[in-house]
Formats: sequence, C-alpha cells, structure tokens
Amino acid sequence: MNIQIFGANKCFDTKKAERWFKERRIKYQSIDLVRYGMSGGEFDSVLRAVGGIDQLIDWDKKAPEIDLMRYMDDSRAKEDKVFDNPKLLKTPVIRNGKQATVGYCPEIWETWQ
Repeated sequence: MNIQIFGANKCFDTKKAERWFKERRIKYQSIDLVRYGMSGGEFDSVLRAVGGIDQLIDWDKKAPEIDLMRYMDDSRAKEDKVFDNPKLLKTPVIRNGKQATVGYCPEIWETWQ
C-alpha cells in the first residue's frame, strides 16, 4: 500500500485519518494540502477516483469562491479554480494508487488492506 494523506494541519478529520492509519501500523505520507497542493496528475487521478469535482469541493465552507461555484455549470472551470486554490477541497483526501477517498472514510480504507 502506498497511502498519501492530503490535508490541512488544523483539520480534525485529517488528524483522525492519520490516527486511523497509525493505529493499524500502516505507513503513509502526509502532505500539507494548503502549503504544497497536489500535482496535476494527482489531482486528475483523485477526480477520476471520487467521481468528479463536485465530490471534492467542501460545500460547507464559508468562502465567496464556493458561493460562486454553486452557480457554475462548467465543471472544467470548477476544476481549474479548485486546483489553483486547494483550500476549497474537502479534507482529508486519501490516495492509495488509483483509489481515493474524500473525507473520513474508514469503511473504505478497511477494504484496501
């Protein structure tokens, strides 16, 4: 398994995910999403794995960009905006090769073992 955890330092769900993998002695790489973001290839892989940009956006966040995206029909424009501003992503984003999850999803991670 090659687990990558993309998250924010102050995100409670990111800390829970790291603890979940640590308790099971599963090695992972932690990446600060706000500081480093994702590469284009990683972003595209996660998009395909989770089923589109609408699954990645943190719709509960209070930000003017989120309000604007609620009314956008063009998914490519949404992808570009989120790629340029990773703070809009729901965290944590967990990658295992071509598989990925968004948010705290231990029931899915169990199947990866």
